[in-house]
Amino acid sequence: MSSKKFKLLLMGIFFLLSTGAFAQDTGVYNIYDSSVISSKGQAQQNEFMNNTYDFPAKPRSQTEIGISGGMFSISGDVSSKLPTFGGAIHVRKALGYLFSLRLQYLYGVAKGLNWKPSFGYSNNPVWSGFNAQNQDPVYYNYKTTVNDLSLQGIFTINNIRFHKQKTGMVLYGGLGIGATTYNAQVQVPQSFSTIQATTEQYHDRKKTRDALKSLLKDVPYTPAQNELDTKAKLGKHPLRPTGTAIAGIAYKLGKRVNLALEDRFTFTKDDLLDGQQWQEHPLGDPAQTRDFDSYNYLSIGLNFNVGSKAVEPLWWINPLDYAYSEINNPKHMKLPKPVFDDADGDGIVDQLDREPNTPAGCPVDSHGVSRDTDGDGVPDCKDKQLITPTECQPVDADGVGKCPDPECCKNIMAQANACNIGDLPSISYRNRSNSLSNDAKAMLATVASKLKNSATCTITVTGYPAASKASQALCNKRVDAIKAYLTEKEGISADRISTSCEVGGGDANTVDIKVN
Repeated sequence: MSSKKFKLLLMGIFFLLSTGAFAQDTGVYNIYDSSVISSKGQAQQNEFMNNTYDFPAKPRSQTEIGISGGMFSISGDVSSKLPTFGGAIHVRKALGYLFSLRLQYLYGVAKGLNWKPSFGYSNNPVWSGFNAQNQDPVYYNYKTTVNDLSLQGIFTINNIRFHKQKTGMVLYGGLGIGATTYNAQVQVPQSFSTIQATTEQYHDRKKTRDALKSLLKDVPYTPAQNELDTKAKLGKHPLRPTGTAIAGIAYKLGKRVNLALEDRFTFTKDDLLDGQQWQEHPLGDPAQTRDFDSYNYLSIGLNFNVGSKAVEPLWWINPLDYAYSEINNPKHMKLPKPVFDDADGDGIVDQLDREPNTPAGCPVDSHGVSRDTDGDGVPDCKDKQLITPTECQPVDADGVGKCPDPECCKNIMAQANACNIGDLPSISYRNRSNSLSNDAKAMLATVASKLKNSATCTITVTGYPAASKASQALCNKRVDAIKAYLTEKEGISADRISTSCEVGGGDANTVDIKVN
């Protein structure tokens, strides 16, 4: 009854742990969360938060508690009899992102049975008196109970990832040292005479083993040779040092639970785990073996992460997550205030300044070009005649024009009104574009050159849209673009250029430039 209650209690505890493990979620590790930093690391974390130290403090991590079960077998002088089972529990704590320590207790029961007979057993005290006169063969067998406690150093192989954030699976391996106490027993029947030791049966493993199982079914176990050993013991049983090698893979089922498949191989400095240390030569003479027995534990287990105010065990975290996140979306780094050079100090940064050497004190337009209100070619800051009439241009170096004498005004005005710059080119656009092509800009440069040489000339830029509003709007954009280019790029005064759109007056993709 007590055994059943104990099993039910274990099942209940397991259910509660599983429910809690799948329900709780610690969330993604936040590098700025100081609540998961130990008191020892708070000073470093404060320096990091104040941008006086580059590295954040290592967070406090949860502790892993695990339980497992699987196949347990001994490798020795007697053939192992499978399946035999074992179980283990452990506590594991991370010391860093790659290395952790694990304390594990392992309990295993292994059995073995040779299907070939042995004759040279006289040196084994357990078998030495067995029917010695008739020299009947014996069939070595054993049942060994192992209790193992070991401390293991485990290395995680794949949690540092350069091209992915995290993984739901980790590979690990490790080495450990510990101690083992074991109890080996053998079954010694009155006789093996019922087993027909013929040459044919020596080569029929199944028939021989079936017969042995039937013979040994009711034979009690008796202590093996190890119980007679006088070396170190724990209680009645031998105590031996061990070395352990581990390899495993774990799959994350939730933030607090994972499933692990692991193989553990343990070396012992003892040749009696299987109750036998004598190996026979072909002639039947026994010889003591020099090899030591070992045991293997292939298991599957569930591991649970426990602890509050802590992140998940560090072997599940990629320590490069923070660095890559900060590179992609800076949140913590100190970025210097952007500085844009302005060599001439006109308020327009050098990257956008079309006149990078503007004299000090000269007002400029949005492109960093010195203002020239009257378009006489002398910037306002040097122009002693800020508004020079068109008829008085060209001007001298101070921007002062030479106006004609009053009595000659009529003749000069008549000459001024006469504009003899000839025909001007038309500008063609593609489809619905309002951008000027390189050919169009070259034509406009020619127009500007003629206008600069004839200060009295004015022009009209005319487009010919269709009757639709869209076509008229496009026409306005095109003629405005031409005017803007002549004024902003070529320095022609805006009052010398007028624009218009005449519906149906010509080709919708052609803009004419005519002298007024």
